Parts: sequence; structure tokens; C-alpha cells
Amino acid sequence: MVNSFDSRPDILWRQVWGLAALVAGIIFSWMAYSFYQPKILQKLEFVELAGWLGIMQGLLATVIEPFVGQFSDRIQQRLGNRLPIISVGVTLAGAIFVIVSLLAEQNLSGGIRWLVPVLMTVWIIAMILFRGPAIALLTQFVPMTELPQASAVLVFVFGFIGAIEPVLKIFINSIGASMTFLLGAIALVMGGYILRSLTPVHTLKPYTIHEDVLSSAPTLLLILIFVVGLGTGLEVNLLMSIFPQELQIQFPGIRLEFITSGILLVSAIASVVLGEWTAQIGANKAMLLGLGTMTGLMGLALLNDIDTFVVGFIVTFGISFSLIFVSMIPFCLGKVPSHQAGLATGLYFAGSAGATALVSLLIKQGMIASLGAFLLAEFAFFVVAGCIVITKKIQIS
Repeated sequence: MVNSFDSRPDILWRQVWGLAALVAGIIFSWMAYSFYQPKILQKLEFVELAGWLGIMQGLLATVIEPFVGQFSDRIQQRLGNRLPIISVGVTLAGAIFVIVSLLAEQNLSGGIRWLVPVLMTVWIIAMILFRGPAIALLTQFVPMTELPQASAVLVFVFGFIGAIEPVLKIFINSIGASMTFLLGAIALVMGGYILRSLTPVHTLKPYTIHEDVLSSAPTLLLILIFVVGLGTGLEVNLLMSIFPQELQIQFPGIRLEFITSGILLVSAIASVVLGEWTAQIGANKAMLLGLGTMTGLMGLALLNDIDTFVVGFIVTFGISFSLIFVSMIPFCLGKVPSHQAGLATGLYFAGSAGATALVSLLIKQGMIASLGAFLLAEFAFFVVAGCIVITKKIQIS
């Protein structure tokens, strides 16, 4: 990986790693939130709300993400960069985490209890404010043809931190909710600070003026990006929510959390190679290959009755997972003019958030099992494949 950095001086690697630091803070914060959110709500006697809040917040993100992305594009055009909206989002999310850390250990009662779920929802909105715009910064860090290499860095960080989640959960469980949320706030603010300090405004590559004025992505293309995000999100969520249990049934000697961690660890390692390979074959082919392989593996996993094959499934699931995540950002940013990068990432993340909410709802209602998950993933793959083929034929006017 280091050699590939040295051979591509046109990529602003310091800025890319600064963005990776922010991504690391986001992942740890989400991990802390996901671990303690249901516990805190149950403690406050919001038992039913604990099961529904995540679904409602996912639907909220589906609506908000595109508007935030488009707003960040306007900030970009006016100020020349997206750092202001990223800084506001990071500061707000960190501040809310500090407030929640103070409230977590209090014995709240009556109407004041509702302050906690309200703050949690506002925290989600604050995270949305900077997640998509931060990813859109890649258009100023990296030439379009080399986006997969930069994306691979983010996938490496995402996969590695996700892989050590079992250890991190033991740690955050031992220190309690209050300290965990405080650490989450510190991680976010530090990630934002590192990105800002490594990204002086004068280092940002300016957009081409005539492109900003003349180019505009047609509405159909924007809709297709949303649908691709929805379909891809369905496959990934179905994989990570349903199939680790299926593999664990086939090989009881492996703990469930280690199956998930194994998939993420393989994805992190594979990203080192897949970034370069995706740049060579293109994001379209890479996404189709990753999604198709993942869907095929789901079907084979249902037919498997040999326990030792489970290790092979973990490895191949991890590779396909990595291929999808390495190619998804280049896919989004490569389809639209650079001045619409925020909108593109917002639409993709909106579709993905909708998929997360849908899968959570299906699991909560007990409406989906392994076979149903495979069939839904198969349907999602063919929809996404059709959308990608259509996007290749759309001309930006």
C-alpha cells in the first residue's frame, strides 16, 4: 500500500488519511451509540421505542441525506470547500455526545426522559450533516481515475475497526455509558481536527469552472444512484444481519461475533489489493462483480453442509464486501459533475439508510429468514445491475 502511495504523487495522501481519521471517529461513535442506545432507552422505560427508534432514524436519514448533500455543494461553490459544514456537524455531534454522557447516569423521570431519545435523533442528524460532505471531499483530494485507491484507504480503516468490534465492546461495556459517549465525542472532534489540520484550504484542488457552469446530472441519473444505494444497502445488510447466524449454525465451533469480525477483517486486508484492481477494471464492473459474487455466495451458503467450508465463505464474503465498498464511492462520484458530488453521495447514503431501516423492520417483525434474505438479495442485485447498465448510457448535459 505504501508503494502505491509513492507512485501516485497526484493524490493528496495526507488529506486522504485525514479523512480516514474522521471515518475512524465516526465508526467508533456509531459503535458506542449502537451498543448503549437500547440499554439507555430500556433503562428509561422506553422498551417499545428502543426497537423502533433505529428504524425511524434510518427513514429520517433517507429523507435528509440528499438535502444535506446538495446544501454542501452550495457551500462548496460559495466558499471553495466543504470544511465549514463538516466542522459544524462534527462539533454538534460531539457536543450532543457530551450532553448524553452527562445524562446517561442520571435517574431521569417524567417528561424529561424524552430529552434522551430527542437528543439521540438530533445526533443522527448532526452525523448526517458531515458524513456525506466529508466523503465528497475526495473529489478534491484525488483524480477521478484514482478514486478507488483512496477509497481503499477508507475501506481498510472501516474493516479493521469493525473487525475489532468484539474487543471494543468489552472495553466500552467495562467503562460504562457515560465514559463511552465522552470518548465518542473526543474521537469525533479529534477526527475532525486531524482532517482540518491536514487540509489547508490552499491545498484543495479547485473545480473546473466551465464544468460547474455547463454540466448537470439529469434527474434520472440521480434517481438511479439512489436506487443503487438502496439495492446495495439491502445486500450488505442482509449479509451482515442474517448470514453470520446461518454460518454459525453450520459451524457451531465459531462464535457469531467472530464470523462478522472475520468478514470485516478480510475486507480490510483485501482492500489493499482491490483498490488498484478496481481502478483498472472500473467501478461499474467492480460493483457488479462484488454484488453478484455476494449474492451467489449467499445461495451456496444455504446449500452448504460441510463445516470447514464456513471459513471459505467468511473469506470470500469479505472479499466481495471489500470490492463493493471500494467501488461504491468512485461509482457515485464518477457519475456526476464534481460540483454535485455532495448530492451524489447524499443520494447513495439515503438509499443505503433506507435499506438499513427496511432490513431492521423485516427482522423485527420476524418476516425474513435465510432463504427470504437470499431471494431479496437476488432481486436487489438484478435491480442494481440494471441501474448500473442504464447509468452508463446517460449523458451529462
